Amino acid sequence: MSRRVLILTHPTRAEAGQMADHVAVELLQRGLEPVTEIDDGEFELAMVLGGDGSILHAAETTLERGIPIVGVNMGHVGFLAEGEVEHISDVVRRAAERDYEVEERMTLEVTVEHPESGRVERGWALNEATVEKVERSRMIDVAIGIDGLGVSSFGCDAVVMSTPTGSTAYAFSGGGPVVWPDVEALLLVPISAHALFARPMVVGPDSVLAVEILHRSSAAGEVWCDGRRVLDAPLGSHIEVRKGTKPVRLARLNPGPFTDRLVRKFNLPVTGWRGGPEKR
Repeated sequence: MSRRVLILTHPTRAEAGQMADHVAVELLQRGLEPVTEIDDGEFELAMVLGGDGSILHAAETTLERGIPIVGVNMGHVGFLAEGEVEHISDVVRRAAERDYEVEERMTLEVTVEHPESGRVERGWALNEATVEKVERSRMIDVAIGIDGLGVSSFGCDAVVMSTPTGSTAYAFSGGGPVVWPDVEALLLVPISAHALFARPMVVGPDSVLAVEILHRSSAAGEVWCDGRRVLDAPLGSHIEVRKGTKPVRLARLNPGPFTDRLVRKFNLPVTGWRGGPEKR
């Protein structure tokens, strides 16, 4: 049976398309069948050429099928990527040799219950679900709850609810903690909240996070899933976020400590650690 590899690229970057042609040739040379559009056949792997946004887009394509994703960074930080574009031949070789480990990353299940009709919209996210205001010039008034109990209410710009994978993305920018990916947890991070108690919170994987758009709010809301898929959240909406039932599968070429990835991707200064050379 043919070993098929799905090649996915950034849709608007010409260099990504050119690299995809190069990758296809190398895959063929190593006995693998390159495919550029998903179909009903079996896929051994999905190779993504782009940045983290491209990998999030690929997750939409592969989630239901459970196809492992290996990312090749052609962007900036590329936190989810396993290889850099200058090492693409090595990535192809290791894919052909099945020299990788598959890691399952927790996802979020998102529901938005509309106040009048009771209609429920559903979504999912790998990084985060963000309750945001529709009107940029106004705040959104929300009440937040955990496991069916109220915690606080305040006006804010947004509320970010993320996975450990998303803890280094929007939640991190909003002052949330970095959570190691082997820790199963949910994060809630208020953004620019007008309240004395509006700190980031970390809860267990079986908890349910909730946000209600209060009727007194001067702006309606919307819920963005990974910044890619949007659900309407009018005044009075009840939003719940819980651990998803299907993980995203990532193929890891470098399954070393997450600390190494964190230091490398964010270029963190570690001079002086355990007697290492210090800059003067």
